[in-house]
Amino acid sequence: MTGSEAPPSSSEAAPSFRLAYVPGVTPSKWVRIWNERFPEVPLTLHAATAAEASDLLRNGAADAGFVRLPVDRTFFSAIPLYTETTVVVVPKDHVITAVEEVTTDDLADEVVFHPLDDVLDWERPPGQPAFERPATTADAVELVAAGVGLLVVPQSLARLHHRKDLTYRTLVDAPQSSIALSWPQDATTDLIEDFIGVVRGRTVNSTRGRTTSQTPAAPEQPKRKRPEGTGSPRRQPGTGRSLRAGSGGAKGAKGAKGTGRGKPRRRS
Repeated sequence: MTGSEAPPSSSEAAPSFRLAYVPGVTPSKWVRIWNERFPEVPLTLHAATAAEASDLLRNGAADAGFVRLPVDRTFFSAIPLYTETTVVVVPKDHVITAVEEVTTDDLADEVVFHPLDDVLDWERPPGQPAFERPATTADAVELVAAGVGLLVVPQSLARLHHRKDLTYRTLVDAPQSSIALSWPQDATTDLIEDFIGVVRGRTVNSTRGRTTSQTPAAPEQPKRKRPEGTGSPRRQPGTGRSLRAGSGGAKGAKGAKGTGRGKPRRRS
C-alpha cells in the first residue's frame, strides 16, 4: 500500500493529511491518486478499529477517515461510499458450502460467534450463542477454523482474515455494513475538500475542487477591438433592408421607376 503508516499525533511539523481507516477498507487507490496530485502534501495512514476511528477524528489525531456507518451526525460529516455484502465464514468441509447463498434460518442450529468488535447491527444475532463472546473478529476466525462454530461478518473482513481451510457464503437476510468518508463538521479544511475530490473521482481541472491545489487556470485573453467600418450593417427595423451607403439609393430609384408606370392621361 502506498502512503506511510504513522502513529497518530495531535500536531504536525509540516502540512500533511492524516487519514484513518478501519479493517476491511483498502485505501491504496485513493492514496496513490493523492500522491500523484498533491506530492507536496504527504498523506499518512492510521489503521484503527471501528470503535477507535471515531476517537481519532474527535481528538484531532486524524483529519478524515474511512469509517463504518452509523456515525454521530451531530458532530461528523459523512459521505457514504458503498455497502458490503454480509457472509458467513465456515470450514471448507461444512455442509453450507454445498450452496451459494444461505439465510439466517439455515444457521438456527449452528453455534455462531458474536465478537465484541462486531460491526453488524443485529436485533438478534442468528444461530446458537457461544459460551462466551470472542474479544475480536480475528479470535472468532480462529475458533471457526477449530470447528467449534461459525462467524457472520462483512465480506471485506472475511477476505482480510482469509485462511486456506476456511471459506464463506452470502447471507442474504442479514444486516449490512456501509463504509463512508467522515470528518468533523467544524474541521472541514481545504485539504479535506481536496481529498473529497479524489474519492469522488473529480479531475484535476474540476471546477468543484480548489483552484489553489490544481492546475492554474489559463490567463484571460484581452478582447479584440472590432475595426471601425467592418461591422455588420445595420438593418432598418421591420424591413430587413440594409442601410449601408449606396444600397438603399439603388433600391429606392428602382422603386420610383416602378411607381411612375400606369395609363397615360387623355388630353381634353
